[in-house]
Amino acid sequence: MEQGTRSPDQQTEHHVTRGKQSVDIGTHECPECEAQISVSDDAVEIVCDDCGLVVSDSRIDRGPEWRSFSTEENQQRSRVGAPMTRQLHDKGLSATISRQNVDAYGNTLASRKRRKMKRLRAWDERYRSKSNQERNLKHALGEISRMAAALDIAKADTETASVIYRRALEDDLLPGRSIEGMATASLYAAARQGDVPLSLDDFADVSRVERRRIQRAYRYLTSELKIGIAPTDPTQFVPRFASELDLSDESERQARGLLAAAKCHNIHCGKSPVALAAAAVYAAATLSNESVTQESVGTVAHVAPVTIRKRYTELLDVYEDGAR
Repeated sequence: MEQGTRSPDQQTEHHVTRGKQSVDIGTHECPECEAQISVSDDAVEIVCDDCGLVVSDSRIDRGPEWRSFSTEENQQRSRVGAPMTRQLHDKGLSATISRQNVDAYGNTLASRKRRKMKRLRAWDERYRSKSNQERNLKHALGEISRMAAALDIAKADTETASVIYRRALEDDLLPGRSIEGMATASLYAAARQGDVPLSLDDFADVSRVERRRIQRAYRYLTSELKIGIAPTDPTQFVPRFASELDLSDESERQARGLLAAAKCHNIHCGKSPVALAAAAVYAAATLSNESVTQESVGTVAHVAPVTIRKRYTELLDVYEDGAR
């Protein structure tokens, strides 16, 4: 190959003009001394490291005009649409037709156009959920989103519930069981994994199925999918109960101390963590001379007053033994 000629793999990607000379930037080679030029993505100028020749001083910045300091912020500012989510049956990848009967300029559509858009929306909904499995998933994920919004569950835990339900659907665990029951069980399992201080009764209040069916679906789901969930710590429920009963910080600290003493003596083994937390809150309020009844605590915690009395006696026995 003669000197001055370039191989095919050194074809130019873009050029800049220096006088009457067309300078090749794509080859990363200096036109004066033929030395290799190191080019970084954030460099404003392309300068030869050996002779100092400015090869290019007007590079095009192909990056965004905004800055982001986290991955979530980068996704929110992206112009390529919403990020993929498992809370939607199509993972949010398909387009939807807006239900606002206005055109691009904000003008109201004519009646004929409105009827046409209504038919298009109907066909779009049918096309997005063609099979029975997609319709099942769409209904279940809608139920999960509705219950998560009613219980104020974080988006990350709602995403986990959607993943659990998808796994159950892929493993063919749905036949013979209600969609609402399995959806509620998936959300409850995700809340247990995320240490969300909500009891099974809280989920039964917002679900469309009864508590017994949710509990049965939860046991079946965790067993078949082999989901490891640690026992619930009763201390997690104390701040919520104390806040709803409008108790002082002293009572809340006292309740935490009672539960810590119960754990040291293994009183919590085999007992409902919600009932223990309710009894600890009632005992702490009694020790702090705050007027709280067993009925009010039971209403907040969804626990019967007789259960609170039993756990209350056990906690006070442990507390008196520790005081001695």
